[in-house]
Amino acid sequence: MSRQTHNIILEVKKAICGKDNIIVMALVGILSGGHVLIEDVPGVGKTSLALAFSKAMGLNYGRVQFTPDVLPSDITGFSIFDKATGTMKYQPGSVFHNLFLADELNRATSRTQSALLEAMEEGQVTVDGNTYALPKPFIVFATQNPFDASGTSLIPDSQLDRFSIRISMGYPAPENEKEMLIGRRNGANPMDDVKVICNPEMLNNIMDEVSNVFLKDQMFDYIVELVNKTRNHPELSRGASPRATLVLTSMAKAFAYINNRDYVIPTDVQHVFAPVMCHRLLLTQEAEVNERTAEDIAKDIISSVPVPKI
Repeated sequence: MSRQTHNIILEVKKAICGKDNIIVMALVGILSGGHVLIEDVPGVGKTSLALAFSKAMGLNYGRVQFTPDVLPSDITGFSIFDKATGTMKYQPGSVFHNLFLADELNRATSRTQSALLEAMEEGQVTVDGNTYALPKPFIVFATQNPFDASGTSLIPDSQLDRFSIRISMGYPAPENEKEMLIGRRNGANPMDDVKVICNPEMLNNIMDEVSNVFLKDQMFDYIVELVNKTRNHPELSRGASPRATLVLTSMAKAFAYINNRDYVIPTDVQHVFAPVMCHRLLLTQEAEVNERTAEDIAKDIISSVPVPKI
């Protein structure tokens, strides 16, 4: 692990109590060049996690509170007539930041949600036939309430597939909740204590280092076999896409990197497999009746595939 990534984790922990594994997995998602979906009930720190990362990494931060009346043009931008020049002038939308927080994404309409597709996949937006590049790095943190929460709608599968991982904050342990209260004594805000560790250029360099982490041929075979198991599993009506294979590889590289290795081992793949795969899998009706979860099936797949010797 580079000194910067270690220090980023320490700074984020100042604002997020008792969620070390969540912080690490979110950082792995960022370093892999991906986007992070956080699904949980309101009030558990989803927004605070994104804000803490933006501060620690010195990233330009933007946020949109998604509601049914948010329009696609609010996200991507729009063209207006400029009287001075007699031409149409582009007004950038709210997505033009290094870290864009799509807060409660599943409260927006599907049309507005889909406005993020090109940005997340290609790092650009197209408006009125003109393409505009987004700043680098470009990271989307999206939060959503559970699907059965009032006023929510399903995120399209095409957009779900563009999130590298889906994680859940969960409720804090009692000792961590007490620590949270103590940290806010006398009106203090722990977010104010989060220090800047790097900047966008340094983060881009770290991401380049992550992309160069080495995989042996046996590891490529292992990753492909794991993903193919999702496509042939009797309890799944839909498995993971080829994009998921690419994401799993990138995430394994990032996990190896923060564990101070320049090569991937099977444990790296196993550790990130469920967060990468579970939101991409569709269970059969029989599996749902039997109260099986995507996490259960991911564990079964990992245990069923022989681990290569590295």
